[in-house]
Amino acid sequence: MIKYITYSQAIREALYYLLKTDKYFHILGQGVNSPWYVGGTLKNLDKLFPSRVLETPVSENLISGVGIGSSMLGTNCLVIHPRMDFMLYAMDSIVNQGAKWNYVTGGSVNSSVTIRGIINRGGSQGAQHSQSLHSVFGHFPGLRVVMPYSPNDAHNLLIASARCKDPVIYIDDRWLYETKSLFKPNYKLDLNEVKPKVIQQGEDLTIISSSYSTYLAFEASKILKKK
Repeated sequence: MIKYITYSQAIREALYYLLKTDKYFHILGQGVNSPWYVGGTLKNLDKLFPSRVLETPVSENLISGVGIGSSMLGTNCLVIHPRMDFMLYAMDSIVNQGAKWNYVTGGSVNSSVTIRGIINRGGSQGAQHSQSLHSVFGHFPGLRVVMPYSPNDAHNLLIASARCKDPVIYIDDRWLYETKSLFKPNYKLDLNEVKPKVIQQGEDLTIISSSYSTYLAFEASKILKKK
């Protein structure tokens, strides 16, 4: 039994659980057969589930379109963009197609795809590989956007995203991958029930943050407590 888990291990655990328990769940993306390319979050999954963890060409619009189309046919697809900056190439598929089909068909067709975009800054990535585009995708009706902060959030929100009937943009930050916490899996989390979390009570400041900035705010609060 896992007691403590890192952020990257939590993502892998969620993906392994989904692949093991849902025969319709499959993964498409760049670098999915590499042990390190996406931070080890898919390590050996291509060997354990070779027909459902599929390496794709470097064509963001194509990958997204295939994932959205397959989800409309009743599968459960996760599309991985290891550098989310290049999801901009897939805006037509994501925004004009995936986000709209649930509504233009009156709910008879669900494009229940999960699109994972990784913030991949650092390590000489440069300006074109370092952006977080959550505010962009948050403006489009029909899309849900989640940005986990803790290992448990990363695990539980990924499973909840895969089970959601709406298309979900799941954004994770590589700078969180080595953070660690006590593992508290929740396999029944519903995105409809997710609300903002208060992770620390105080009387002087209200700090609202997401993803890696939550980690920074928490570290800052520990310094301020000493003063």
